[in-house]
Amino acid sequence: MILSPEEWGIVRLSLLVGGAACAGTLPVAFALAWLLARTRFPGRVLLDAVVHLPLVVPPVVTGWALLLAFAPSGPLGALSGGVLFRWTGAAIAAGVMALPLMVRGIRLGLEGVDRRLEQAARTLGASPARVFRTITVPLAMPGVLAALVLGFARSVGEFGATLTSVSNVAGETETLPLAIYAALQRPGGEATVWRLAAVSVLLSLLALIVSEALARRSARGVHVL
Repeated sequence: MILSPEEWGIVRLSLLVGGAACAGTLPVAFALAWLLARTRFPGRVLLDAVVHLPLVVPPVVTGWALLLAFAPSGPLGALSGGVLFRWTGAAIAAGVMALPLMVRGIRLGLEGVDRRLEQAARTLGASPARVFRTITVPLAMPGVLAALVLGFARSVGEFGATLTSVSNVAGETETLPLAIYAALQRPGGEATVWRLAAVSVLLSLLALIVSEALARRSARGVHVL
């Protein structure tokens, strides 16, 4: 299987979009996971439902909402600097779709931390920041990394929301799923579909294997730094 220069460009763009989506989504996902795992407040159930909404609504609806939000006349249009029909817009769409998976994985990692270790550290005089840095984060790290891997795989495989919000622009928003879809519409595009589909499957398998390994490590526990 030898990819053409154009197809390598599609793979590189997909990896760029997936990496940017995960990097931008991680702080938001961690904050939401912390709220859902460690706090109790009115509306917590509603927040949990809203976070997981992209998993259950059709992706085209999410893409349409992003299109309205980031349009020049939309509420975020003036602040975004124009992300429509650019790879940054594709990263935003992918990040929104990956957010529920990342929140879920990080939340499981945080809930798996033994709170007695944190309490013991505070009893010994450690500040909340030090407890967070030296106990909470190391113990939750396998869950965070697993969430990142799954979020990256979901971002690379995102189709519906990306196509609806930023369209399929060659060299700018044409990620692997969009390129496969476009090749399916072209006469004689079967070879391209096979090659790009094989790359997509390999990336997904690698992500699942790494995520499973991290999940097993999280279940066994890690040493406190």
